[in-house]
Amino acid sequence: MRFFKFLMSSFAIGLITLSAKAEAQVVRAGCFPTITHSQALIGKANGSFARALGPNVRIEWKTFNAGPSAIEALFAGALDLTYIGPNPALTGYIRSHGEALRIVAGATSGGAALVVRADSGIQKPEDFHGKRVASPQLANTQDVALRAWLRSHGLKPRAQGGDVQVLPIANADQLNLFLKKQLDAAWAPEPWASRLVREANGRVFLDERQLWPGGRFTTALLVVRTQFLRDHPDLVREWVRAHVQLTDWINQHPAEAKQLLNQQIKRETGMALPASVLDDAFSRLQITYDPLRSSLLTSARWEFEEGFLGRQMPDLSGLYDLSILNQVLRSQQQKEVQ
Repeated sequence: MRFFKFLMSSFAIGLITLSAKAEAQVVRAGCFPTITHSQALIGKANGSFARALGPNVRIEWKTFNAGPSAIEALFAGALDLTYIGPNPALTGYIRSHGEALRIVAGATSGGAALVVRADSGIQKPEDFHGKRVASPQLANTQDVALRAWLRSHGLKPRAQGGDVQVLPIANADQLNLFLKKQLDAAWAPEPWASRLVREANGRVFLDERQLWPGGRFTTALLVVRTQFLRDHPDLVREWVRAHVQLTDWINQHPAEAKQLLNQQIKRETGMALPASVLDDAFSRLQITYDPLRSSLLTSARWEFEEGFLGRQMPDLSGLYDLSILNQVLRSQQQKEVQ
């Protein structure tokens, strides 16, 4: 009889355990296997986010290679939060009429450059007349910066009546075209800018930091699906808390952070970055939780002026929700962000 009670008790405990596991909250998180998403990759590698959310939460990581695909996943409800570039975040917000997402923290500042082929003959802005210049994707963050820079120097893409051929080409393909001398320049994010220099006879013509006050501009952000933020502010808070702690740790332990980051990049892409490329790339960027709101709003104005945002500048007043980030910063006695 006692043995029967013991079996029934064990069976009941097992059912409760299975039920608890079945009801565990799932968080679907996205990132790209690139250095501007350092907090995501390092946090994935060392389990920081899993520990922060606790044993009753399961994280399902999803890897993307382009912002639009991450935004589509978020629209479909298949993604709860993601690390992403500012212009895809902006586009997703506008396309959803301000409903789909909120920016809750920054991730990276800097890390983009206009690289020219060393034998292209380009020495000054006027030399870009008649040249072939690449960006990673039409209307992405670097594409918009390139077009705005050309306009500021009286240059125009061919599609707008000018003589500069602007070619949206994937970063990996840019590298090959540089080597074949079929591209003269590219506005590239890291680590691709450094790879163009190290591997494809490139030269940094313009570090984008030179265009921004204090050399700071956003290149990666943490965004959350709006409904998930409303339903699970506690989980978002713990994620942001881990994100802030990771940011501080990366900045305090750069050598160890780069090693862990590179291991995760190799795990996800099959190829680690050469140490020289990694060091060059990190010299042009800063890991930060500050979303640098003013730089995104400037980029939005550039995007509007290039005709990518319609006939009227959209209302971006609801794009940011930094309340949780600032709550976390206050609890750690750190300065709030704007």
